[in-house]
Amino acid sequence: MTVNLATGGEFLLTEAAGSGIFTPEDFSSEQRQIAETTDEFVKKEIIPNLDRIESQDFGFVVEKMRSCAELGLFLGDIPEEDGGLELEKTTSMLILEKMAPTGSFSFTYCGQTGINVLPLVYYGTRDQKARYLDKLTSAEWIGAYALTEPDCGSDPLSARTTATLTEDGRYYVLNGVKQFITNASFAELFTVFAKIDGKHFSAFLVERGYAGFSVGPEEKKMGLKGSSTAQICLQDVRVPVENLLGEPGKGHKIAFNVLNIGRLKVAATSCGMAKGAFAEATLYARERKQFGRAIGEFGAIKEKLADMVAGIFTAESAVYRVAGLLDGRIAALDHAGPDFYDRYQKAIEEYAVECAIAKVFCSEILDEVVDHGVQIHGGYGYISEYPIERYYRDSRIQRIFEGTNEINRILIPTMLFRRDGSGSLALWDRVKEAGDRMAGGVEEVEVNGGGDFSREFGLIARLKHLFLLVLGGAGPVKESQEVLVALADMAITIFVLESVVLRAAKMHAATSERKMALLEAVVKVAAFESASHFHLAASRCCAYSLRGDAMSSRQKDVSSLSAYPAEGLLGAKQLLAEAAQESGKYPFNGL
Repeated sequence: MTVNLATGGEFLLTEAAGSGIFTPEDFSSEQRQIAETTDEFVKKEIIPNLDRIESQDFGFVVEKMRSCAELGLFLGDIPEEDGGLELEKTTSMLILEKMAPTGSFSFTYCGQTGINVLPLVYYGTRDQKARYLDKLTSAEWIGAYALTEPDCGSDPLSARTTATLTEDGRYYVLNGVKQFITNASFAELFTVFAKIDGKHFSAFLVERGYAGFSVGPEEKKMGLKGSSTAQICLQDVRVPVENLLGEPGKGHKIAFNVLNIGRLKVAATSCGMAKGAFAEATLYARERKQFGRAIGEFGAIKEKLADMVAGIFTAESAVYRVAGLLDGRIAALDHAGPDFYDRYQKAIEEYAVECAIAKVFCSEILDEVVDHGVQIHGGYGYISEYPIERYYRDSRIQRIFEGTNEINRILIPTMLFRRDGSGSLALWDRVKEAGDRMAGGVEEVEVNGGGDFSREFGLIARLKHLFLLVLGGAGPVKESQEVLVALADMAITIFVLESVVLRAAKMHAATSERKMALLEAVVKVAAFESASHFHLAASRCCAYSLRGDAMSSRQKDVSSLSAYPAEGLLGAKQLLAEAAQESGKYPFNGL
């Protein structure tokens, strides 16, 4: 794989045309084999047993988790030195995508291979890894991650759980309550966050069998019913000092560093769920007849199917672009030295903005897809006998996981501002340049990009320029949450559209005439939707921050620069819908 060392956030400041990204078409034969193994396991072992899983037969869930482990599916993110496979992040995302249609089971799996084991991998001592890592990667033990508390969700550093060192210095005594803990009912090892002496936020490895540790009843959830979610209570729980994970008072590093990759995993899972839901909707549209015709022949249904295809194509383009960025940065690291994992975490943190973008966009595309899927099913979409009902229930939590989408939207521009302040992103210099270039009018804006998809590359160039203009006009209100959210929506739109067009340009020359037509159609639909979303977000931001003639002038710029004449849009949507119904699934699989 070509190493890509792009700077995090620089997509807003650089020309799109010619940039290299990783796309699903770049998967190696080994990666495709791993995906096939995962897909076969899902179809044979999990999908036929979803009712049993949904009934909360947790013994069966653990049994299937161990079957996963036997296939090596727990080892992807584990370093070779710790007995793992140390796979690329692109491979990890592909596995999650294939696991995603299982709903509750995929959630249990994702927790075990992610936040339940990675803190131990990154911050554990040799002794801690010797005692616990093999148990977790074999699924002999299931893990859990205990961060959230009843009164602190989005603000974990306000946690009230305390840890007090005993007089003999041998134990920390933990007291507190943790809320919404995944895998709680059957986990044996918990990563628990508490404040030493009520001040120093730290992490501890807590075994289920410790005296004073208890698990509450299962939460009655809207979706993911086959996963375990419960409260845990710690009442004078004595935890050996050797089970302190990482350094005292450095628990925030553990809590937050796993969130970046966790957000990308939510994005990948959302893609997989969306593909599964889309397949259900497409098959139903082919089979259900009204007025003597399959409902998929009607234009209103075709439009929904086409929008779903374009949304999924855009989402997966963004996911694997970000995963490829991470792989490139990680591949450039020198593995030698005791500070490797610190450098590893910084490599992932470099793309914190991009991870947040992927999480927000993909989780919201998932909700659009499942909503359309239910609507296509009509009344049957509301009946639990049809799989689309489960997809609808299970999808909603993705917008809350790993930081709500509101928190992530606020983080996106905030992190960009911080990167500018640290000197790693010349954001405000470019804002000034954009204002100077605009002094003579819209015609001075350079629109670059030639060859395939030149119109779309030109749109991206204009949107980037417009983002800088709108940001420059935000003035003193630029850090109000409403403005930050609008700025985030603009940045998200630029990144995902650029991901689509770069992918399409890369694929274009290597496709058949039929596939080329599909590719051009999906780009047209994605560009039209992106231009519309950007226009709305930019207009909102201008209305928040400008007044009078300044606002009127900037709104004209917004309308002019975000315009995308999508000639042939109807034909493009019809082509995508027809291709989906012909194949009975997402039509870009295997392109």
